[in-house]
Amino acid sequence: MHPTQSQNSAFACLELSPEINRQLDKLGFITPTPIQAEAIPHALAGRDVVGIAQTGTGKTFAFGLPMIQKLLKNQGMALILAPTRELALQIEEELKKIGATLGLKTAVLIGGAPMNKQVGELRRRPHVIVATPGRLKDHLYQKTCTLRFVSIVVLDEADRMFDMGFAPVVKEILNQVPAERQTMLFSATMGREVSELTARYLNNPVRIEIAPEGTPSELVEQEVHIVPKEGKPDLLGSVLYDNHGTVLVFSRTRHGAKRIARNVREMGHTAAELHSDRTLAQRKAALAGFKSGMYRVLVATDIAARGIDVKEIELVVNYDLPDCLEDYVHRIGRTGRAGSSGRAVSFAQPDQHKDVRQIERLIGKSLAVVSGSLPASSIRASRPRTESRPSRSADTRPFNRDRSRPSDRPVNLPERTDRTETADRTDKPSTTPADIKPRRQIIFTPRVSNSVEPTPAAEQKHHRPKPTGTPKKYQAAEKKPRWVQRTPASDTASKPRTDGQSSPQAHRPGIGGNNGNRTDRPAYGGGRSGPKRFGKPRR
Repeated sequence: MHPTQSQNSAFACLELSPEINRQLDKLGFITPTPIQAEAIPHALAGRDVVGIAQTGTGKTFAFGLPMIQKLLKNQGMALILAPTRELALQIEEELKKIGATLGLKTAVLIGGAPMNKQVGELRRRPHVIVATPGRLKDHLYQKTCTLRFVSIVVLDEADRMFDMGFAPVVKEILNQVPAERQTMLFSATMGREVSELTARYLNNPVRIEIAPEGTPSELVEQEVHIVPKEGKPDLLGSVLYDNHGTVLVFSRTRHGAKRIARNVREMGHTAAELHSDRTLAQRKAALAGFKSGMYRVLVATDIAARGIDVKEIELVVNYDLPDCLEDYVHRIGRTGRAGSSGRAVSFAQPDQHKDVRQIERLIGKSLAVVSGSLPASSIRASRPRTESRPSRSADTRPFNRDRSRPSDRPVNLPERTDRTETADRTDKPSTTPADIKPRRQIIFTPRVSNSVEPTPAAEQKHHRPKPTGTPKKYQAAEKKPRWVQRTPASDTASKPRTDGQSSPQAHRPGIGGNNGNRTDRPAYGGGRSGPKRFGKPRR
């Protein structure tokens, strides 16, 4: 890879088409950002690009403008992978600003939207597909989408996708794209997995690094408040009172986001929620209301850290420090965008000393601790310490039940007068646990009437003997059928016949003698040769 130096130049010098330049003039874009000035020429030349830049630097136009120009000239298709739904919708919105009037067709494949509607968009043969890895994999599995005609692949926020566990899915998708393609990867950090994917799937890419990895914007004023967990709601109220602009509050969990939004509404502010429990329609409504000014406060989890593009955000509050320290850079990157200044406030608990230090090492500078909070150097010292208690042996350890409770202690009892004062109490015999007697003994006895005494019959009524033998419901099963002729015990059936007659076994149905036709069988009997009847036998 060949790193290049960043520079600023007008869009007219970037060899873009006149149609795209006219659209940029209408939108008020005159000077490109550093990442745009560096990436657009290499992308127009067909080179693979790896761009490392912080959020809010215009990376969407850095890959979007050359992609639109190449797709309108040559028949092909572009695929853009984004980690979250919000970011995918934001990318499509930015591309439509330039390509809508030029005939650019787009399709968004994200979760939470109907599959049938997305299949209809794919049948229109769009030029650009913006998708999240999970939903695109579903379409590929159902064979409603093909990647045979993809010539440009863009991985936006690649580090975030890998943090969310999409690395295997992304590799599976890239294996289905033709090998002759242009691949552009943009990320805020360059982790191990991102480096491995770059070495495997990109062909001699140009590396463009506008700022060091993990460096936030210099226009963002950062500060930290050391506050216990129970003091965060009051501190948030004071911060909202001091600031009069739009505020973005980040929570670590979705349940915490719900609770924070409820508290903010109780303070009298308009607030919206953005987390995984909200449907796609609710997320769109929350973002649209926050951008239009309907909601002053937006409470979100980290899913929105890279999917919100609102230029007027004046304050970002980290109500909870993120689990992944790299997310701190992406959180505060929501403010101080497009050359405007911003402010980021973080709430740290006294036991989060290591997290604060790791964030400072990541951003390369110390965080300012505001007045009124505990100094950063005393975070560890401010943690409550529990004094060690002397260990007790098993003989002297008191039993919990014998401990006196506040309700059992007498209040303002008169002082005993019969107690003899002794000067020396050392000769008082010591009491052992065996000498201690319970203060109160409660014996429970059954209440029996004086007039009626328990009788053996009454005792048997309450204490019935357990029945023995075969239960009644199983006795019927032990009875033999009525049509089987029983032979008396004194019969000679068990004795061998010596008079030349056949034995009783020969008269059994289907066995030997007379083909089983017995004259003593009842008319309703059902043997193999006799008539078959069902139901109960006639009597």
